[in-house]
Amino acid sequence: MRPVEDLTAKARIRDTALRHFAEHGMKGATLRAIADAAGVSLGLVQHHFASKEGLRDACDAYVVAYIRQEVEEGIDKGRLDDPAYVEQTRLSSPPVLRYLARALVDGSPAAASIYDQLVAVTEEFLAGREDARGHAAVFTTMQLGIYVLHEHLSRALGTDMFTPESMSRVGSALLNIVSPGFVGADLINQARSGLDRYTAGRENDDD
Repeated sequence: MRPVEDLTAKARIRDTALRHFAEHGMKGATLRAIADAAGVSLGLVQHHFASKEGLRDACDAYVVAYIRQEVEEGIDKGRLDDPAYVEQTRLSSPPVLRYLARALVDGSPAAASIYDQLVAVTEEFLAGREDARGHAAVFTTMQLGIYVLHEHLSRALGTDMFTPESMSRVGSALLNIVSPGFVGADLINQARSGLDRYTAGRENDDD
């Protein structure tokens, strides 16, 4: 997400709603609370999104677009080894992932679509292998489980898993757990290179 000062009122409302829906769920969220948190009037929220359902649909669409963009940038354009790309995802992805985790539990209309798209992307990497669909579905579910169970994982790690440091720790663990033969050694090596370069850059900044 861009800095707050760079956002239009409509985008600011949507980003606030992402966090509010993630915390309270669809049932617990209210347009008035979202308007107050975004620093706008209730009427402006209704003007842009009409209803809570309309606002949730906008959040769903944003999450789908965000994931598509990250897949394109990281995999299709080969930026997994770019520390700038890693940093950008560390900063922008937590609200999206928190929202996605809650959407998967609550049953957001877009949750099934997001899941299916992630399975399809993974299946493409496993094309030609025995039961590529089954392996892709199980692997995707395991990865999404990290976000659905983020509160428990944070407790186990001793810190919020959505901080840049914890996300790097989780990413490193995943790279060590996943066999290079599963998704491809080149992809694993690119991701590990990007993570190592990003971590080294942060350590140098702290010195």
